[in-house]
Amino acid sequence: MTFSYTQLFAFTEAVFRSIGCPDADATLATETLLSADLRGVDSHGVARLVGYVRLWEAGRINAMPRVGVTYETPSTAVVDGDGGLGLVVGPKAMRIAIEKAQQVGSGWVSVKNSNHFGIAGYHAMLPLAHDMIGIAMTNASPLVAPTYSLDRLLGTNPIAVAVPAGEQPDFVADMATTTAANGKLEIAQRKGLPLPEGWAQTADGQPSTDANAVKNGGALLPLGGATGSHKGYALGSIVDIFSAVLSGANYGPWVPPFVAFLQPSANPVGQGLGHFFGAMRVDAFRPADEFKAHMDNWISTFRNAQAVEGKKVLIPGDPEREIAAHRILEGIPLLDAVVKDLEGVGAKFGVKL
Repeated sequence: MTFSYTQLFAFTEAVFRSIGCPDADATLATETLLSADLRGVDSHGVARLVGYVRLWEAGRINAMPRVGVTYETPSTAVVDGDGGLGLVVGPKAMRIAIEKAQQVGSGWVSVKNSNHFGIAGYHAMLPLAHDMIGIAMTNASPLVAPTYSLDRLLGTNPIAVAVPAGEQPDFVADMATTTAANGKLEIAQRKGLPLPEGWAQTADGQPSTDANAVKNGGALLPLGGATGSHKGYALGSIVDIFSAVLSGANYGPWVPPFVAFLQPSANPVGQGLGHFFGAMRVDAFRPADEFKAHMDNWISTFRNAQAVEGKKVLIPGDPEREIAAHRILEGIPLLDAVVKDLEGVGAKFGVKL
């Protein structure tokens, strides 16, 4: 079924209000969440709304957090999310990074005591309006086995970088540090499809194409596959350290699970989930117009590179931008299972989809 962006926005905003979010936070959370559906990252959009509601029902999300700075210097800060929705905590923390960049050239913010924050790309793109480069990272539920490990010690731990351009569309890279994000496994489960090779392993470390492999005690695999997973492992580790060891959030196997039916560790090493944000003023390095003109040239050069037959060279952000342009006009398609979940949440709060 296909729904307009406006229809999904009104529904989602009403649900967030129903769990106690103030109006401004409900609107912000909705904008953050639906940015995933709009950009084609269906695993991280309204399909996750029921998960946030269940965490709130379990007492693991604070709908009215007091997001605040616990430590800072002119260019850095640690933000305590007060157990709030990462969809709200994340943008507020990035705004602090932007404000610091406006003052001293760059701003770096590490966050503790937060929750799942949607797609990293949304947060990384916030500085673009200020002619700044944005960086966003977050750690996540431990579902990933380091290279040669049977233990699940890391999350999908995405990295996103957004760079402003001039006439060309902005450069926006947003990727998990695993071969695939866990949300793609969830989509495969809903569709009853097998996984591509290299996405997951069984509980005893054997390669698996079973979409339920992780549910059955297996693990997601780091980016890089059979010969290069040490690189994905290293990248995921960097995200974990910047997001959590630096801020005082939980890291490694202590990161609280997104699903409400699994309890957080009884012996946490920190507070909640962790994020890391950066904003860098382009004109702290060279004049912004000059930089953006050269970014246009860089993008055009790569976009016009000779491609193999039947293919074209893309710039990071191209597929998501094209999907967003289509979906804002034609609507957002949702799987039947997602629609059913949303209708169930709506019935609980008296909100019609």
